[in-house]
Amino acid sequence: MKRLYIYVDASAIGGCEDSEFAKPSLSLWRLFIKGVFMQVLSEHTLRELSGAPENVRAHLLDIPVAHQIILADTPEADALAEAYLAHGIVGPGSRSDAFHVALATVAHVDVLVSWNFKHVVNLDKIRLFNAVNLEQGYGLIEIRTPREVLSHEENL
Repeated sequence: MKRLYIYVDASAIGGCEDSEFAKPSLSLWRLFIKGVFMQVLSEHTLRELSGAPENVRAHLLDIPVAHQIILADTPEADALAEAYLAHGIVGPGSRSDAFHVALATVAHVDVLVSWNFKHVVNLDKIRLFNAVNLEQGYGLIEIRTPREVLSHEENL
């Protein structure tokens, strides 16, 4: 079975310290630590986390370097994020969310995980992100919560 490459936005990392989301977030983290899944971060995510509490940032140190990829910002991802904005998927104040989706799309990850239900893990938004992806010559992006990428046993 192919190892999934999972792009993690800041909300998914913060979920490790949130009472509502901690259980599935930490279950996903254990799978990153074991190397079952490959964690994909971005410079963008790391910038967002720079002001986060230490206990949130500390979760990044748990993942072995061999099980983690850090994506650089690219003009290609920036242009795709701008296309999302031009299509009104999210407003200018949510450009950061659009940039996460663009980075994950351009990197061809298997799935982007987030707890951001307003701008990212939202069926209408996902459909629109994918419509723009196809229009721009990219493939579809899977966007799910950390809970959704775990098997039933891992959710227990």
